[in-house]
Amino acid sequence: MLDTTQFSNDQTVAFGAGLRRNFAEHLRTSGYERPLILTTPQQCELGLELAEILGASAAGVFSKATMHTPTDVTDEALVHLRDVKADSVLSIGGGSTIGLGKALVLHTDIGHIALPTTYAGSECTPILGQTENGVKTTMTDPKLRPGIVLYDAELVATLPAAMTITSALNAMAHAVEALYAKDRTETATQLALEGIAAFQTSLPAVMENPGDLAARQATQEGAWACGTVLGQVGMALHHKLCHTLGGSLNLPHAETHAIVLPHATAFNQPAAAEELAPLADLFGASDLARALWDFAKSLDAPTALKDLGVEEADLDRVADLATQNPYRNPREITKDGIRALLGRAWEGAAPQA
Repeated sequence: MLDTTQFSNDQTVAFGAGLRRNFAEHLRTSGYERPLILTTPQQCELGLELAEILGASAAGVFSKATMHTPTDVTDEALVHLRDVKADSVLSIGGGSTIGLGKALVLHTDIGHIALPTTYAGSECTPILGQTENGVKTTMTDPKLRPGIVLYDAELVATLPAAMTITSALNAMAHAVEALYAKDRTETATQLALEGIAAFQTSLPAVMENPGDLAARQATQEGAWACGTVLGQVGMALHHKLCHTLGGSLNLPHAETHAIVLPHATAFNQPAAAEELAPLADLFGASDLARALWDFAKSLDAPTALKDLGVEEADLDRVADLATQNPYRNPREITKDGIRALLGRAWEGAAPQA
């Protein structure tokens, strides 16, 4: 089991199958008394289950969390939060729900407890991405990192195979970019490699037996490591592209990350070969980008943006947006280079530098 205490971290983190059923005890030790439970519409029943566990302590359930954290949903949730006089939020879900929790914390002084049901890693970061009028912007503030994170392997044991894989590849993308981040540290590099190694070994086991709780917990440990490293160092081209695609075309977050990862890696590989070498060794490959693409394909992950409904005519506009205010990146970002990368990702072709 991954020892989270060996890494500098200001969160309380716990792992355990069935842990949610003891949530009332975690609430008592947290100092919070009246959490508002947040979910997406699809996970409302899980929110109601936790509300039943908490009984009178629950301030209610708000089940309108939406991907890319649109500001109009946040505004509605803020009104509800104040009406029910909640002193905290319990975000149950993936990046959409945890993002809403962060957005509420941004405007208030409430506490935040996260109960993740995917591997996205948002629960580990002080980062919030919000969408307004089709434009997604990202901000960082230490207060945005949830104070308590509870990982219950039972909650991901029934995660559909497709979502399991795309969510995990999304998490792995954080770690890949951490390896060549300009502000990388030895700790961040160790976390990134441990996180990807956890996924590399546990994902095939989960695909073989989705109900294997030990393998599922290993994937959650990978998610914690990859998410934590995302909160420690800056991201680069991969994340800029995914935020641009998601915000401008309203694409599903995890699937977009899964498709773009090998192509962004191929683009940066020539300029970051030394930093990426340990990961290439982990996969036993000289071409890391192709190894990531092959790994994703072996797990039946999506590989083409066109399959998400992206039109080829959209790519020029995305390339324009992605080259505006670019993130720091090991290789120079040009419109032609990004347009070529997007073309291969759109088609589902093998990655190419």
